[in-house]
Amino acid sequence: MKPKILITREILPEALDYLKEHTDYEIGATKRNLTKEEIIKKVQGKEGLLSLLVDDIDKEVINSAPSLKIIANCAVGYNNIDISEAKKKGILVTNTPGVLTETTADLTWALIMAVARKIPQADQYTRRKKFKGWELDLFLGKEITGKRLGIIGMGRIGKAVALRAQAFSMEIVYSDPHRLTPEEEEKYKASALPLDKLLSTADIITIHASLNPQTFHLISREKINLIRKDAVLINAARGPIVDEKALAKALEKGQIWGAGLDVYEKEPEIETKLFSLDNVVLLPHIASATYETRLRMAMMAARNLVQGLKGEKPENLVV
Repeated sequence: MKPKILITREILPEALDYLKEHTDYEIGATKRNLTKEEIIKKVQGKEGLLSLLVDDIDKEVINSAPSLKIIANCAVGYNNIDISEAKKKGILVTNTPGVLTETTADLTWALIMAVARKIPQADQYTRRKKFKGWELDLFLGKEITGKRLGIIGMGRIGKAVALRAQAFSMEIVYSDPHRLTPEEEEKYKASALPLDKLLSTADIITIHASLNPQTFHLISREKINLIRKDAVLINAARGPIVDEKALAKALEKGQIWGAGLDVYEKEPEIETKLFSLDNVVLLPHIASATYETRLRMAMMAARNLVQGLKGEKPENLVV
């Protein structure tokens, strides 16, 4: 008999075909996310759980599923899962690292260019048939080439962003609790700086840190006040790393030139003030949203799940 699993929300068909070979799966929902109460109800009697980043797999959920052997999170981050409780119960937890590095770095650069060159605003201006011909001062943006890029979090994605920055002849600085080796710093043409120094001197700041108790509101109101008035802030990591209310206020007052956000502090809710500001680009958490990448994520999560159910050590084991 195949082990029973719950997939909280429908994933790509290739991954479902793979899981059909090895499991008896139930899909919790399509076109919407399950509530925590629904997850608790549907996970009963299941040995495996394939969750998404939006699913709150907390202590209550974990304790409601005595048959559960593994939680396979279809995401790099796993802050949505109570890791300590899962470990206490002997439940394996896996994630999907590496597969979205390049796509997320690409999206980071798309945000940089969109904010710096006012691309969304110019697009809307043109669509509204306001374009009457070339003007010297029409949608004046910021140059990227040769400027200082400050990277917060120099993991896989931060490094990929740094490599792309070299094509723009940028000066690259970074802040990370773990300093790169001299060889890595040479490869990425990057120099380490304390966070405060990075924030106060960079022309463009990108965030790629993981979310944990140490990075919650890492970019606080006080830190935001350090950022230069002509700087751009990009967040394609996790929303709660930035104090969103403080950022909105700073953008409104012109304390920061512009921002690009793919993630939010209380997703899917967004600080209301941001909607009325034309110096911020807002995306709906799509950093890894290419078919190729999302398929790799789904297949990796599915393989992790099957490996754990077979008693094997999953390739991407968190705990």
